[in-house]
Amino acid sequence: MIDRIHPADDNGSPLCMHLATEAETAALGAALGNALHAGLVIYLLGDLGAGKTTLVRGLLRGLGHRGSVKSPTYTLIEPYVVSRLNLYHFDFYRFNSPDEFLDAGLDEYFGGQGACMVEWPGKAAPHLPPPDLEVALSLAGTGRQVELKAGTEAGRRCLTELSNALRAPPAPA
Repeated sequence: MIDRIHPADDNGSPLCMHLATEAETAALGAALGNALHAGLVIYLLGDLGAGKTTLVRGLLRGLGHRGSVKSPTYTLIEPYVVSRLNLYHFDFYRFNSPDEFLDAGLDEYFGGQGACMVEWPGKAAPHLPPPDLEVALSLAGTGRQVELKAGTEAGRRCLTELSNALRAPPAPA
């Protein structure tokens, strides 16, 4: 159960919450997956070990992906065809120069029919499009603090849908 949710509102305030366990981080990812749609660019912000890949793993599981989910730290991108969309998981941690983004031809994945989840987006700046949604994760005690902030109207729609889903009572078993 995700606790201490401070919901987003129509005035653009972020959605903030505390996740006590790795399972709660995965559950947030699954809920976010249900709110995703093609064309979204989501920046995943946080230090090493903050839970970015765990969130993506939960998102993919929620969309029905049953294969392995690994961090694209060495491959730069892990593409997934899941459910109703293509999802592209990027990790630019190992970039030494932002131009590596262009040299690898990764700009072709943005603005298309897929949703793009980007770890370490600052390493590819200024070549990345601005985010529709930013998800900032940080370690907080034994859990994680998460803040989701919309940057565009598409991001606000996604965040509103996510916030509504998280506040809804659980479905009967």
